This record gives sequence, C-alpha cells and structure tokens, in this order.
Amino acid sequence: MSIQNRVLPIIVFSQFCCTSLWFAGNAVMGDLLESFSLESSALGHLTSAVQIGFIFGTLIFAILTIADRFATSKVFLISAVLGAVFNLGTTFNNNTFPSLFFFRFMTGFFLAGIYPVGMKIASDFFKKGLGKSLGFLVGALVLGTALPHLLKGLGTNSPWRLIIFVTSGLATLGGFLMFTLVPNGPFRKQSKRIDLSAFLTVFKNKEFRSSAFGYFGHMWELYAFWAFVPVIIATFLKLNPEEEINISLLSFIIIAVGGIGCVIGGYISQHYGIKKTAFSALLLSCILCILSPIIFFFSSKIFLILYLIIWGIVVIADSPLFSTLVAQNAIAESKGTALTIVNCIGFFITIFSIQLLNSLESQIDSRYIYITLAIGPIIGLIALAKNTSDVPPLK
Repeated sequence: MSIQNRVLPIIVFSQFCCTSLWFAGNAVMGDLLESFSLESSALGHLTSAVQIGFIFGTLIFAILTIADRFATSKVFLISAVLGAVFNLGTTFNNNTFPSLFFFRFMTGFFLAGIYPVGMKIASDFFKKGLGKSLGFLVGALVLGTALPHLLKGLGTNSPWRLIIFVTSGLATLGGFLMFTLVPNGPFRKQSKRIDLSAFLTVFKNKEFRSSAFGYFGHMWELYAFWAFVPVIIATFLKLNPEEEINISLLSFIIIAVGGIGCVIGGYISQHYGIKKTAFSALLLSCILCILSPIIFFFSSKIFLILYLIIWGIVVIADSPLFSTLVAQNAIAESKGTALTIVNCIGFFITIFSIQLLNSLESQIDSRYIYITLAIGPIIGLIALAKNTSDVPPLK
C-alpha cells in the first residue's frame, strides 16, 4: 500500500474528529439558552463567535505563515487540544453570554489550525487526484460538523454537557492520530522565514482570484444554511403543527449528506474538470436558494425533507473543488498560507450572511429570508464565468 493510500484515511478520520467542535454549541443551543438564561438571539451571536474566532485565527496563521514554516501535524495537534479545552469551557456552571462567547470564539480560533491545515497536509501528499482526496477530507468536515446534531437527536434525554465532553474527546483523539501517524508529505515545500506579504501576493494570480471569489460566494450560503437548518425545520413545524419531526436528527442527516456530495463531486471532477464541476454545483445550490419559499407552501413533510437533503448535498459539493483550485494555483511554498487566507476571508463573509438571516427572521416573513442566500452564489458564478479556463480532469 502506498503512503498516500495509508495516510488518507487517517487524515480524513482526524479531520472528522476535530471538526466536531464546530457546531457543538449549536447542537445544544436550546439547552444553553435555558441553562444560562440567554435571549433567543444568542443563536446567531454564538454561531458567529466560532466564525469570528476562526477568522482571527486564520488571519494570524496566514500572516505568520505558520502552516508553511512549521510541521503541520504538530500544528494540527496543538490546535486540536487547545480547541477541545476551550470547547469544554462552555460546560462551566457560572457561564454568562460573554463567557460563552469567549469560549466559542477561542474554539473557532484553534479550528484555524485544523481545517485549512488538514487540507495543507492532504495537498502535501497528493498532486494528481487532489480534488478527489479533498472531497473525502471536506466530507469528513461535514460529518464532524453534523455529529453534534446526531448526538443530540439520539440522546434527547442525555445531559447536554455529555455532547460537549464527547466532541472535546474526539478532537483530542484526532489531533494525536494526525501527529503520531502522518509524516510530512512528499510534495511539502517548507518556507524558511516569515513572509508578511505572502497572504496578499497570492491574489496577483488571475486564476487564483477567480477560484477564491467562487469560494467566497459559496461561503456566503454554506454556514448560514447549516446554522439555520434547525430553524427552517422549526418554521415548517410551526406552520404545520400536525407534523412531527426530530429536528436534531433531521438536521444531522441534512448536513451529513453533504459529505456524500463532496465525494461525488470529487469523482465527477476527474471526468469533467474541477472548475466546471464546481460551477455546476454552485449553480444548483443558487437555484435552491431562490426557490426555497416553496418548502413552506407545499405543507408536505416528505417534500421538505427531500428538498433539504438535495440542498444539503449541493451546498457543500463545490467546497473541496474550490480548495483544490486554490491549492493548485498557489506557489508551493505559500500553499498553506493561500488556503488559510482564503478560508479567513470566506468565513469572514459568513458572519454577514448569518447575521443577515438572524436579523431578517424577526423583521419579515421567515419563509422568504433564505432567498438572500443566493447573493453569494450569484457573485461566485460571475467570478468563475469571467475566467473560462478549467483545470483539466486529474486521473
């Protein structure tokens, strides 16, 4: 067995374990609101706290070129352990909104050493077939993100703190697996010094910019959709009180099926090209945003579930493909920094889309607010269409 085939499952499993930290707070948000007497608006603010922390983390990692100067597996381990520690902070009995915001912020900060660094590690092992490999890796991110919803859905009577303990334990396990079992990849090129301009100079490449702006448009939609999946289902149940749905379990399914979309997208890109496949997935997702009000007017539980599952598949399918394009259009010595700064900007954008939905929910008919998620995909599609060249299929 080649070293690439041996390490990929480890990288994927480690990413799955560590990214379970991401939405751990959202999965128990109802319990947090009740236990610490928080306002309902805390959902959007605490979700954004993770994103803001991730943004600050990725910005610092990018400016200091940490992923390109230090052993990536060690960076991954340290980030996983510290992220797990701050995740545990949400279980303290005397928490207030500011303290919870701080703990979620710091969890997001150290996720900056997990998600983009994990992609950097994978790109150091794979040159050909990188799109397919990152499809598995981002698929693991999706499953890790969805896991807290599954734990909540299957154990509705379990203490909410147990979910926090489990996700922190998984993150620690994932960090140690990456550190002990994954060596430096054969395509790794280490940067020898701090380059404070590297995170800006990467955008001079036209194809890099096109890929990055496609990713930014995708990110406007993705995390706002994930954060509001439980809200979408709850809105449907409010309009159709005769229906019964396990919100947490269905939320897990809708988010988790995106992992399948990532893998399928990776395989499709081997035959039709990475950029064309990413463009198609982003277009389908854009259409679903625009048509989203119909899920509330059909008053059909089956239609709601099918629509959201399809949306959950296509909303993330293009993510590993954009990351592949970013990695392939970056200078080898700055690949980690390029991935990190693109993640930084992408997640900065999610703050605005999440807060927009949070604000609109209390101001207009909530059945129509998800149309605004199409803004990002439309901009991303325009950016991709301006640069029609494609990365050829990698076989």
